Amino acid sequence: MSAKPPVRRALLQIHFCVVLWGFTAILGKLISLPALPLVWWRMLLVVAAIALWPPVWRALRATDRRTLLLFSGAGVVVALHWLTFYGAIKLSNASVAASCMAIAPIFMAVVEPWIARRSFDPREVVIGVVALPGVALVVGGTPDGMRAGILVGAVSAFLVAVFGSLNKRLVERAEPLVMTWVELAAGTAFLGVVSAVIPGPGHGFVLPDGRDFALLATLAIACTLLPFTLSLHALRHTSAFTAQLAISLEPVYAVLLAIVLLGEQRELSVSFYCGVAVIVGAVLSHTVLKLRGGAS
Repeated sequence: MSAKPPVRRALLQIHFCVVLWGFTAILGKLISLPALPLVWWRMLLVVAAIALWPPVWRALRATDRRTLLLFSGAGVVVALHWLTFYGAIKLSNASVAASCMAIAPIFMAVVEPWIARRSFDPREVVIGVVALPGVALVVGGTPDGMRAGILVGAVSAFLVAVFGSLNKRLVERAEPLVMTWVELAAGTAFLGVVSAVIPGPGHGFVLPDGRDFALLATLAIACTLLPFTLSLHALRHTSAFTAQLAISLEPVYAVLLAIVLLGEQRELSVSFYCGVAVIVGAVLSHTVLKLRGGAS
């Protein structure tokens, strides 16, 4: 039995988002700002762009306060995920940080049933564990000086599992664009407070130069606003776990782009790329099973 049209369309939307997200690690490496101001500017630009759309304000007024608070809490998790993701890039490189996202399905298999209130499926744990040998190869093929980036990347993978599950639970409460705006506005405010109260390098207000601002604008619109909203639409027809396994293809796009644009293959061993191949195999096998079974 083939997948139902809404499910198939949702899977295609998720994979299109993954292609766009593949550029986020590359742009994060190219932007010279530290992780905290980088994420703050990214979120602020998206919030400003959405605020220019009048229907968003009408939808906001129609959304109850409790829902807005729930969206805001999820937005703080989104901000922490991006902060650790770009922190991992600065501590290692684009390929390593993006590859850490492959751990997220393992976290998702445990987190989503609890947060999204659905039944626990042991098969999802098995599929997630299939990716573990690939993760081990990735770690083994990474220079010692980049291991801190792997640790921070693993934290980022856990956070993406948390907010992916939260979004799955909350996505029916409002239009995706409204949900996106509230989450990112809350994340922007949260990082603004963090930046103000925690002194140190990379904190505080940092004004990007012309080159960084152009890259930030591309990151905010093409690689954040469009895929973030589209992925929320797709979540209405698929589970957060299925979406996250598809999103695990992001390392493939990021690694290929890093080879072409940044020459990162000189920094990593064959073991690293073998690990990425194992992860891709696990992701593709799950996607094929979902398409054949029509499950969401």
